[in-house]
Amino acid sequence: MRVSPIVFPDPEVLGRKLAAEIAAEIEEAARAGRTYVLGCPGGRSAASTYRALADEVAARGLGLGHLVVVMMDEYVEVTSLGPGTREYRVIDPDLPHSCLGFGRREIVEPLNAAAGPGRGVGSERLWAPDPTDPEAYDRRIADLGGIDLFLLASGAGDGHIAFNPAGSAVDSRTRVVALGEQTRTDNLATFPTFGGLADVPRYGVTVGIDTIRAQSRRVVMVAHGRDKGRAVQRLARARGYEADWPATVFADCVRPRLYVDEAAMSAAAALTSL
Repeated sequence: MRVSPIVFPDPEVLGRKLAAEIAAEIEEAARAGRTYVLGCPGGRSAASTYRALADEVAARGLGLGHLVVVMMDEYVEVTSLGPGTREYRVIDPDLPHSCLGFGRREIVEPLNAAAGPGRGVGSERLWAPDPTDPEAYDRRIADLGGIDLFLLASGAGDGHIAFNPAGSAVDSRTRVVALGEQTRTDNLATFPTFGGLADVPRYGVTVGIDTIRAQSRRVVMVAHGRDKGRAVQRLARARGYEADWPATVFADCVRPRLYVDEAAMSAAAALTSL
């Protein structure tokens, strides 16, 4: 399914529009007495949305006890235990580049401050995949009934989504993956605290392509800034999943939207006519 971009003047306007949509859905879920599940990437793409969502929570007086925040991925440390045997463990969540730490600092803490004491997201409702049992993540999400809205982002250089590298199978589920060099290079810009490429972890645990496609009730792909021109070019042309640009999975999802800003759109147009 080809998805036409919806263009906003800048990331802040985009974030406010998307945050208003999310807040309305959170409010509706509360009235219905059900859990609302928000799938979240770390990094820059959805940052303006997270900031605006906290403003919406405060303005609407929303309680968030029914909200579950599902992070897409996390960096992984690897220890060799011998030939062909490795031990995986997540990085310290207090590190600046931890995706779980990002979720706590940039998503949950501002939301909880906006909601007020006793009305926020409990620590047990911020989730991230476990590299020691990655398959369990898909089961946990399914047990909740799936993800109401999955916010998505595309790597600028290689189209990775979460940590899914180019060539990821369409039926892939949550798993540990080796991070491609372009993905690691992209993450230097996402997390300026990295001193150089050697500091970026080489492995991550990530939701799979099928996790995103099969477990979402709707998705919004967010891309802004001139560096996302190539990504917007590929995403706007996609009619379905293209393994060489994994973020194209969004076109195979239920109710997909593509939200971009003028800078990304003009950069895409400069590459080729859409």
